Formats: sequence, structure tokens, C-alpha cells
Amino acid sequence: MSRIPWRPARPLCWCVCLVALLVVFAPINASWAGLKRSWPYAPGERLEYEIYWTVVYAGTASVSVLPDTEIKGIPARHFRAEARSSPFIDSFYKVRDTIDSWTDMTVDRTLRFEQYQREGDYHRDTILDMDWTAGRVDRYGKKGFKNSLDLPGDVLDPLAILFHFRTHWLFKDRVVSGWVTDGKKMVNGSGRVVGRETLDTPFGPLDCFRVEPETKDLGGVFKKSDDARIEMWFTADDRRIPVRIRSKVVVGHFSLELIDAKGVPGLVKLED
Repeated sequence: MSRIPWRPARPLCWCVCLVALLVVFAPINASWAGLKRSWPYAPGERLEYEIYWTVVYAGTASVSVLPDTEIKGIPARHFRAEARSSPFIDSFYKVRDTIDSWTDMTVDRTLRFEQYQREGDYHRDTILDMDWTAGRVDRYGKKGFKNSLDLPGDVLDPLAILFHFRTHWLFKDRVVSGWVTDGKKMVNGSGRVVGRETLDTPFGPLDCFRVEPETKDLGGVFKKSDDARIEMWFTADDRRIPVRIRSKVVVGHFSLELIDAKGVPGLVKLED
């Protein structure tokens, strides 16, 4: 087993960040500006996923809505994502990653972002401090200040973008686009609702929209894969729950599958 040709931290890290969302779910395209929005989540929601790399069970991930708070005196929503490797992966490459994101109450712009990666011997901390008065984001690491970027308009981080997207209604052929940052670069990308399918899930059959984002601005193995592809499924109702994320890259496939949900009205797990 020591010759597994992939680093388990990478798919785990992609999944906990929901990296596919980096280039898709930001402020809506101007042509849809007149559509109403809704906020289908509240503190107490927690979505739990299993992570697979090809056929290997790699670990678990979760995304949660925490109680509202304040950042620099500004009312803020608080979101968290966590990932951990499976017991088998723990035996040779233990992963414990945590992301926290604070946004304004409309979930249109990030106020603060913290990411703590603990992956084997690799430890990295990333903090984004957004100064909206100055129009700048400052990035910090374990040893202090790293760099600054100008904010071109409303900008979200890789976790907040998921919750921003869920505030918008979906329908066939809808295109969404906008700005996202990880502190190192700004990405303006787009994605399209390409279809509607029924998925078999632990909650029974769920009617879902399938969304495909662009991958041209994603780095790493996405950049090296000529046929890289990401697909995401969200429930076709007013909850817009992310049920499944799958990706094909040069070194294989990774996927997230929703296995449990708390604090989601009407979504009840079936008994085994």
C-alpha cells in the first residue's frame, strides 16, 4: 500500500475547500440581476460528506453554518469546513484541515478567512484580512504578512462562495460568474447549469440540477489535465443542497457524496 500514486491530502484539501466553486459561484451575471434571492440556511446546518479518490475511501468532510457574529464591528455570518482522513490514510498520512469564513450578512463579500492545513508533516496557515474601506485584501501565513491584492468589487473566498451560490435560484442554462480569491490571485470565472437529474442518496431520490464550471483558471493537476472536468449536483428546490461533487483529472477521479445533514428542514436520512 505504500506505493499509492497520489497524495491523500490533495483530494481532501480540494474537497474541504470545494475548490470547484473557486471559478463559478460568485455574484450573478448582470443579465440575471432582477431575480430574487433567498437564504435557505441558518445557524445549526451541518452537511457531512464521504470523500473518495478513485475507488479508495479517503476520508470525510463537512460544511457548517455557525452562529452569526461580528468582524471589526460589522455583523457577520460564520461558515466552517473541515476534512479528515480515514483511519487507513491516517496510518501513513494524517490529514486534519479546517477553514473558517466570515462574510457580510448578505453573503456577498468576505470579511475574514482562515485556513489551517495539517497534512502529514506539512503544516500551513492562511489568513485573509479584507479591508473594504481601502479596497484591499492582506494575506498572512505562519510567519506573518505575505502579500496584498486589490479588490475589484465584491469578492468571496473559496468556502463563502458555496453559501453565496445557494442564495440564487437555479434553472437550465443559467450562467453565473464573478470574483473569488485565495489571497494569492483573483479569479473571475463562470459555470453553467447543464441539466437536471434524480440522484439516489441516503435521503432517498433527490431531484438535482447538474452544474459544470470552467476549469481553465484552476491550477495543479487541473492545469495539467487536458480533459479535466468538474460536475456538481444541487437539489432542485429552495434549499439548493450540494449533494455530490465529482472531478476527473490527470491522476484519477475524486468525489464527495452527501451522507448526512443536520438542521436542514425536510431532509431526513432513511433508516438503513
